[in-house]
Amino acid sequence: MEKGKLLIKDKEVVVPGEVLAQGMSYLPSQGTYRKGNDVIASKLGLARVEGNVVKIIPVSGRYLPKKGDVIIAKVTDINIAGWTVDTNSAYRAMLSMKDATSDFIRRGSDLTRYFDIDDYMVTKIFNVTSQNLVDLTMKGPGLKKLEGGRIMTVSPSKVPRIIGKQGSMVSMIKQATSCNIIVGQNGVVFVKGINPEDEILTVKTIKKIEEESHVAGLTDKIKEFLDKKSKKR
Repeated sequence: MEKGKLLIKDKEVVVPGEVLAQGMSYLPSQGTYRKGNDVIASKLGLARVEGNVVKIIPVSGRYLPKKGDVIIAKVTDINIAGWTVDTNSAYRAMLSMKDATSDFIRRGSDLTRYFDIDDYMVTKIFNVTSQNLVDLTMKGPGLKKLEGGRIMTVSPSKVPRIIGKQGSMVSMIKQATSCNIIVGQNGVVFVKGINPEDEILTVKTIKKIEEESHVAGLTDKIKEFLDKKSKKR
């Protein structure tokens, strides 16, 4: 009898019902279960193989990158080919030199002149490969490095509610607080105001929308909230 067979790679995205391993030598853990000889996924997530233990790190609720999405992302590493970027998802993202700038960059140049570690950027996904690697570009309107301000995260599923129909909700907050607000499809939000009080009110308002997104008449409720807070200032 075969010792056991692993059918997936470590950090591969798997779906409920997918057979991850065969044989009694592999042990099910978080997010997996045994059925006969098989270890099966019970949820969507990233498969992790630790020795002979197979488990799943859930990605539901987290952002799933899509081609064409404009997101706010953070530089986590710099290498010879470009930048590794955190997209607030389980997927690894790369920004290559040719997609970062129109400048000619010599090999071995100091790439921190363009983006340094911990810099945030508004960027666009132009490709998601079959190996779940995300390719980014900075070439397009509104794509830029972010300076100052503050970063907050919300549930990606609440992004449409925060933006509102044709941008109505976010426009209302901008008008009331005089803040520049950029909402990434990945649930990362950039807020920059003239003073910290305006930024704090904006953050509170966005959190309120996120928490009460299911409430009927939310637009009126948020308008009332902003009017009240603005009068107090």
